[in-house]
Amino acid sequence: MNIKTFIAGPIEANNYLLTDNDEAVLIDCSEVKPEILKELDGKKLKYILLTHGHFDHVLGVNGMREKTKAKVLINKNDVPRMEESASIMKTFGIQGIKTPTADNFINDGDIIKFGNTEIKAISTPGHTEGGMCYLVDGKLFSGDTLFKGTVGRCDLAGGDFKKICRSVKDILFKLDENTTVYTGHGPETTIKYEKMYNEIIS
Repeated sequence: MNIKTFIAGPIEANNYLLTDNDEAVLIDCSEVKPEILKELDGKKLKYILLTHGHFDHVLGVNGMREKTKAKVLINKNDVPRMEESASIMKTFGIQGIKTPTADNFINDGDIIKFGNTEIKAISTPGHTEGGMCYLVDGKLFSGDTLFKGTVGRCDLAGGDFKKICRSVKDILFKLDENTTVYTGHGPETTIKYEKMYNEIIS
């Protein structure tokens, strides 16, 4: 499996393209970025997996699905967050955004297969009601649940600081310490580093 990172969208979110042989999965889709489409040349994008529904992670899903026929998956509890995208973009002075939509829902413990690779979905509410992380081959794609040294903000609609604490401490910190964490914004980290230095442990 190969991983490529693309910084995309209005708040520079990390979008991750995972490829295995001639199939691919995109984790979060902030825009229809030409570099992603170029990387997909000759490959089938099977799924767009959303870590959560905030606008800066989902604005590209409609266009990317139209171009690739990929299936868009999100946890059902985050549909309200995704549906806010168009109105939020109006506050940035951007009109005419079509509300992003999903094709199906994903739940804790679900397994997504592409090529010879399996991805496990992990429910991690707190940043939003339906926040999800994705674990594959010792690598965790954490969305805005876990960042290097901190966690996602919980002061927006659907946020709950007690829940994000439980998600990080009781679920993510139980993973192998050598797990590399690919975050929704900013640099990579590891579970070991976060167990030692993340502000949530103080």
